[in-house]
Amino acid sequence: MTAPRRICVVTGGRADYGLLYWVMRDIAAEPGLELQLIVTGGHLEPRFGETVRVIEADGFRIDARVPLDLTDDSPAGVGRSMARAVSGVAEALADLQPDLLLLLGDRYEILAAASAALVHALPVAHIAGGDITRGAIDDAARHALTKLAHVHFATHEAAARRVRQMGEEPWRVHVVGSPGLDHLRRTPLLDRPALEAALGRPLGGRNLLVTFHPVTLADEGGLAQVHALLAALDETAGDATVWITGVNADAGRAAIAARLADWAERRPNTHLGDSLGQLRYLSLMKIADAVIGNSSSGLYEAPAFGTPSVDVGERQAGRPAAATVIHAEPDAASIAAAIRQALAAPRGDGNTPYGDGRSAARIVEVLRGLPDRATLLAKQFVESPARAAPSSSSPRPA
Repeated sequence: MTAPRRICVVTGGRADYGLLYWVMRDIAAEPGLELQLIVTGGHLEPRFGETVRVIEADGFRIDARVPLDLTDDSPAGVGRSMARAVSGVAEALADLQPDLLLLLGDRYEILAAASAALVHALPVAHIAGGDITRGAIDDAARHALTKLAHVHFATHEAAARRVRQMGEEPWRVHVVGSPGLDHLRRTPLLDRPALEAALGRPLGGRNLLVTFHPVTLADEGGLAQVHALLAALDETAGDATVWITGVNADAGRAAIAARLADWAERRPNTHLGDSLGQLRYLSLMKIADAVIGNSSSGLYEAPAFGTPSVDVGERQAGRPAAATVIHAEPDAASIAAAIRQALAAPRGDGNTPYGDGRSAARIVEVLRGLPDRATLLAKQFVESPARAAPSSSSPRPA
């Protein structure tokens, strides 16, 4: 009997875990696959909600923990965290001996994990390559991950085309949609009374969900943009209840988190937390009158709920956007105008560029049918005349 193919997933924080959840569930349920799990980054830090407890409560076995010590959010501190991630993941891979490493996104700890796989000669499958976000270093990390990966799960066709344009062989590239949308089909969300009970406080007559992460290519990590956002909320929020989620672990986090905390403390009907968790976050997003900030969830999940979203600044610039997404320049007047537009807009029809909520099944189907390790590792660079070739529905080694 053939042993199951060991698929090792690395998750570094609440955002990628939410997107990976159903992929992990389906890998674990697939007889021909075996799930291994490495947990790192913000999951292990109390200041980020210690969300490793959520993973444990969801019933996943954690095979390795790689702490990064995220107390210093300066560039030098982030560099040290990356070094710890490379070392820690490399040690975990030596112990676990997986057949393939599955990664999602563009964060520095994920790039570090791919670097560890490189020296192990371990094939990498990467979700969400080929996207563009011009306002953050994530763009460069994402493209680097593409070249380190051997299988590519793109969230839309334009992203897949860019992956092929980077010289990747078409048989390796698969358009699967965003796995975050699987929650809309498969995760029973909380209704209003249950959500209020889970939050421990009542919802408002109007509710605004706000998430703002560092803009890593902007001065001071985008702190001036936070000031503009909060000034716009002062002008437009009125008596709305504002729900602010925690800031991720990028350079410049501390100053942004402190500014948000100061504003939340002084404003009635404002609630700030390190992490709402996936269930509460999505349930609140579905009910909210608007989603505001610079998180990718404002482009991925919010439109699928029909919830209008205000995308502030350039952090997500370049991503496809549904009709319910309103882009705002990072100044108070533009943000305020966009918030007013969002609050006046009808709810959307759920159309989104990122798929139909069946991504996890597509990913698992590809993982089941992948060729052997040697074939996966033997990448060939495809010259530009072939870059427009369509994605294959199944891998066909050259």
